Amino acid sequence: MSEPTITRAFVLAAGLGTRMRPVTDTRPKPLVAVAGKALLDHALDRVAEAGIGTAVVNVHYLADQIEAHLAARTGRPATEVSDERDALLETGGGVKKALGLLGEAPFVVLNSDSFWLEGPTPNLGRLIAGWDPEAMDILLLVAPTATSLGYEGAGDFVMDPEGRLERRGERAVAPFIYAGVAILKPELFADTPEGAFSLNLLFDRAITRNRLHGLRLDGQWLHVGTPEAIRAAEERVSASTQQP
Repeated sequence: MSEPTITRAFVLAAGLGTRMRPVTDTRPKPLVAVAGKALLDHALDRVAEAGIGTAVVNVHYLADQIEAHLAARTGRPATEVSDERDALLETGGGVKKALGLLGEAPFVVLNSDSFWLEGPTPNLGRLIAGWDPEAMDILLLVAPTATSLGYEGAGDFVMDPEGRLERRGERAVAPFIYAGVAILKPELFADTPEGAFSLNLLFDRAITRNRLHGLRLDGQWLHVGTPEAIRAAEERVSASTQQP
């Protein structure tokens, strides 16, 4: 078995989870359980399944709980913490702060609440297999807007036949939404703001170079942004396990 081309992952777990209140008044959103397992564990287990040996997890809100949870985990992946207690840095700033832990090779970034039902082949492994650093600066996992459970927005991206992505722009609805998983090159952060900023800055820069690509999720993406959405997702997971 060949070594994986991606060996490190970054899991975004520092957010406030405001839309999940009152559940998140006393528990960080990454530790909210869906289908019997914390969202953070779903993410880390998929990292391990893809052959990635180390995951860096950033913390801010109720950070002690997440650190204790990580300390109690056993097996792969090994985890390291990027501490953002002093200031919440958003998605891009959070990754930039952790670059010293992530190394100089491309890495995976996952939202801790990215949740989906798998198709025949695990999607994180598909994303890594589809990574082409010669043609791509960033590769996003994208999900069909129309079939994503609990999502009510207008979509994020359109994709050409070669897999290149562009923003929805003035279109009423775009066929794909960002599923919260990406592969990025660390050198993309060289000319970025200090402090808080969004990964969308890097996505848009890659678009201008025709180097933002997407891979269509095989399965179904489940939005878990609110307590009601969690119940709907759990019902969908239960139904999928009962299908022949």
